Amino acid sequence: MAFQHDVFGLDLWRFISGVGVGVELVTIDTYLSELVPANLRGRAFAINQAIQFCAVPVVALLAWLLVPRAPWGLDGWRLVVLLGATGAIVVWWIRRRVPESPRWLKQHTHAARPRTSFSEMWRPPYRTRSIMLIVFHLFQTVGFYGFSNWVPTLLIQRGIAITSSLRYTFIIAIAAPFGPLLAAAIADRIERKWQIVGSAGAIAASGLLFGQMNAAAWLIFFGVLLTLANNILSFSSHAYQAELYPTRIRARAVGFVYSWSRISVVFTSFAIGFCLDRFGVPGVFTFIAGGMLIVMLAIGWLGPRTNNLALETISQ
Repeated sequence: MAFQHDVFGLDLWRFISGVGVGVELVTIDTYLSELVPANLRGRAFAINQAIQFCAVPVVALLAWLLVPRAPWGLDGWRLVVLLGATGAIVVWWIRRRVPESPRWLKQHTHAARPRTSFSEMWRPPYRTRSIMLIVFHLFQTVGFYGFSNWVPTLLIQRGIAITSSLRYTFIIAIAAPFGPLLAAAIADRIERKWQIVGSAGAIAASGLLFGQMNAAAWLIFFGVLLTLANNILSFSSHAYQAELYPTRIRARAVGFVYSWSRISVVFTSFAIGFCLDRFGVPGVFTFIAGGMLIVMLAIGWLGPRTNNLALETISQ
């Protein structure tokens, strides 16, 4: 991707890298849920995502420093992409020594290995859970990607120049790992579904306030609050969706419901662009707040309890 010079080549290799990242996210969620004891599952996902989100301020800093420039005659954005590729090589080396999930091994080495099928996730009790998670993923992207992907544009729309907007984006992005890190202490004390509902409400409130601000300090303040809430929503929902299915279909089911978030991102981008053009920044966050309201209703109404319960108990 870093060495492409036309739109087709850029999109093709970005698509391929996106497939790889998508598989990573599903596999990590499945693996972590099967490896960690019930009383530590929330904290484990919180710390996992805090580490993951450390990449956000790093990339934002690199974008701020490199994108407007061309060190050694190479466009800054190409260097940002190359650094990401280098990180993937390091991760590949680490993963060669990662042990297999004990739950997965038990099922696949047992004499009476259970048969699995895609249709199982559409039978009770998993059907309601699958529908709930599809609705959740269709609308959670409105808040999560609607802000994180558009924050430089939203700042520019508020009259902040491109270079300054990248600097403010970096400052806001510093908060990314702290959301799940701060929530790690309560991740297994508050029921998972209510963590999702609460963080979605916080996204709606802080987003609406962000949309009303013009002063840089207030934009950064509410941008940080929005980032914290977004990332608490992220870690709690990643833990939650992996808990709702049995080991025999967990990865397949999580992959399917999670894919709806990626489909949603495509249409969300157009919807946010439309709202920004017609109604400005406040219109964008009114749209985001509406999406978060649907998230709150879907999870709060249909979501089962999962905290401190064994995966086998939840899946019954």
